[in-house]
Amino acid sequence: MTNIAEKNLKILAIVQARMGSTRLPGKVLKKILGKTVLEHIIERLNYAEKINQIIVATSTIKENDPIDRLARMKGISCFRGDEDDVLNRFYRAALQYKGDIVVRITGDCPLVDPFVVDKIIDYHLSHGGDYTSNTIKRTFPRGIVAEVFTFDVLKRLCQMELDPAYREHVTQYIIHNPENFKINSFTQEEIPFDTNWRWVLDTQADYEFIQNIFSQLYRKGHLFRIEDIFNLISNGLKE
Repeated sequence: MTNIAEKNLKILAIVQARMGSTRLPGKVLKKILGKTVLEHIIERLNYAEKINQIIVATSTIKENDPIDRLARMKGISCFRGDEDDVLNRFYRAALQYKGDIVVRITGDCPLVDPFVVDKIIDYHLSHGGDYTSNTIKRTFPRGIVAEVFTFDVLKRLCQMELDPAYREHVTQYIIHNPENFKINSFTQEEIPFDTNWRWVLDTQADYEFIQNIFSQLYRKGHLFRIEDIFNLISNGLKE
């Protein structure tokens, strides 16, 4: 039997982004040190060695036109699909760009660590199965997240008669029905994170915290890692 890691697979990172947000509208285009949140996500994902292509996936409603324009300006393909049926949007994007493995990244994670993403991809390839994530048992702060799954399981989900909530939240059906899928949980023990730490962008307070992190760690052409953020917080984050 051929190991999945030996196959010539196209690994597609799909960044899920939209302008609508109840708590922080337009958050993906908010600026941090002169760049939008979406630009920072793309810039950081470009360091990931296992990803073959990055796609931004948004919806067809006019409100999301600025996301489309920004992605294309940065040389990133933008797929536009259904506003509410995000599962279908992901499936059609993966189909169009011929992804064998899909890495789901959400637009509220500007601190995404490409080395963690690579490790989760490696774990998925070496263990096989349908779905791998570092959120099943949390050992990372909220916002350091990647979900890796096969195109086949994405197609299977898309063809199922699912409640609208499951179609809006792409992978939730897998998490709620583990007996129907081969699921891998990626964890780490090297860094003693508080798993309640919010490194995710949902509120104005989150935005101010993430701005502070970038202001102290970001340097052009240099990638700061989750270890750097942990050390900064542990040594007393300056206000």
